[in-house]
Amino acid sequence: MEFGSSFGTCFKAANPSVLISTISKNRNISLRSKHQRFSFRVSAVSYKKFAESALQETIKRVVLEPSPLQERYSSMTGLDGKTQLQMLAFKSPKIRLLRSMAIENETIQVFDFAGFMKPEYDIPIFCANFFTSANMNIVVLDLNPLHQLTDHTNYQDKYYKNIMSIYHKYDEIFPWGGKLTGESIKFFSPLVMWTRFSSSHEKHNALFSAFLEYYQAWLEMTIQVKEEMEPSQVRANREAQHKYLTWRAQKDPGHALLRKLLGEAKAKALLRDFLFNGVDELGTKAFIDYFPEYEIEGGTVSDKRSIIGKSFETRPWDSNGRFIG
Repeated sequence: MEFGSSFGTCFKAANPSVLISTISKNRNISLRSKHQRFSFRVSAVSYKKFAESALQETIKRVVLEPSPLQERYSSMTGLDGKTQLQMLAFKSPKIRLLRSMAIENETIQVFDFAGFMKPEYDIPIFCANFFTSANMNIVVLDLNPLHQLTDHTNYQDKYYKNIMSIYHKYDEIFPWGGKLTGESIKFFSPLVMWTRFSSSHEKHNALFSAFLEYYQAWLEMTIQVKEEMEPSQVRANREAQHKYLTWRAQKDPGHALLRKLLGEAKAKALLRDFLFNGVDELGTKAFIDYFPEYEIEGGTVSDKRSIIGKSFETRPWDSNGRFIG
């Protein structure tokens, strides 16, 4: 599929079980299963419009086509026969992978939306991870830095300095959500929204607005960024993205939920092949190569979330985005 200035009334993705219908008159997008609508509702909450709106914003400005991953990953059913997983995957001349996963059953829903650039571009990784149960919402929304900000202050100035106002617009309604490990914090930016809250109409409307503003900021970066021509910098970008993917594929907290829903083999395949696609393609280093402190007897990886033992109970950046620990 290519979305340009004009497009037809219906694009049929490579896998026929997912359709992306568009109404050219108003550029509305509707996601549906081949057999039924899916609503993503738990406690009157729906994340469907998050994915729809992000895609709608994207096709206004970027030519998208389906990723080859769409053929292999479009939908799955959990071991319970009830939980539904729906996936979408796209790419563009600059974006290596723009993908979405939604999980829904009677008690929870999960929304995971991410954007990864090709190594020729150094912009941050778009990251939206939302979990909703009947009583609690857990949210991570960020433009994850490709290069660690403590080592690359110019990178922070380049991509975050002028958009910190987006975070401050929502920092009161979405306060810091509690402990984050010292290892994990390296992969977040001062823009990160890490929060927990009980469901309310006001909170979910605010979350939708924040999601769109963060995504629009990221999308603008993808449009403005120039291709890196220096081979050494392209290699550095590739390795930085591979390191990020390697961490997430090994230590992502969603692994336990996916294992419960799908079994270990399918959960691992979904993590490595779809959610963090590139971990087996962008580099050859193993987890221990990047994070040797996690190695235990026999050369295996420790199951611990944190080795250094430090965690951040409060936000470790000041109002200007400077890391204060």
